Amino acid sequence: MSPPSPTPRPSLQKLFLTGLLTLLPIWLTWVVIKFVFVLLSDISRPLIVPLSEQIAESDPGLGWVKALWVQDVVALIATLLVILLVGVLARRVIGQQLLRWFEALIRRIPLASTIYNSARQLLDMLDTKPGSTQRVVLIDFPHRDMKSVGLVTRVMREEGTGRELAAVYVPTTPNPTSGYLEIVPVELLTPTDWSVDQAMSFIISGGAVAPEAMPFTRAGEAQAARP
Repeated sequence: MSPPSPTPRPSLQKLFLTGLLTLLPIWLTWVVIKFVFVLLSDISRPLIVPLSEQIAESDPGLGWVKALWVQDVVALIATLLVILLVGVLARRVIGQQLLRWFEALIRRIPLASTIYNSARQLLDMLDTKPGSTQRVVLIDFPHRDMKSVGLVTRVMREEGTGRELAAVYVPTTPNPTSGYLEIVPVELLTPTDWSVDQAMSFIISGGAVAPEAMPFTRAGEAQAARP
């Protein structure tokens, strides 16, 4: 009976790639969480840091509240509570009145009004479908046989012909906040039944989080391709 052949040992290159592919999603998750954590904690930090120092000076036994990690956690919790409070107020009459007063104040500031109105309109458009087309679509890019995932932000009409044109925001992987804007005729869009959340998961994961099947060929092209 011949002895079993030894199992080939993986090369250093394969081990490195395996380790890299294992750590990469963990690292990306940490980067995103750290960014959100720092962003939210920095909002309340100017109030939390002086308050924690006053508490530590008034009672030496509470000197631990001056620790940086304690200040970060308290600032994060305070910011989250403020966000929840704003959400509650926004659903009530008094909150809506305050929001209208704030928007009226912002409109008096030229640059701030442009930024605020653009961001507000983008969020409102992403919350509702644009009418004659789906929100999440595929566009031909960089050529007809390749597709990119895009979000329809608005449907317009071409001057003279009246043809419907869609403004499509194409996010990039893995950071969907950067991307580019394409104006595409509506008939050249490939509609999907994806939600915005599903599209974002697909883009951020680099396609790893995806359904088993997806549309690719438009209805007219599918009929033309049949013999």
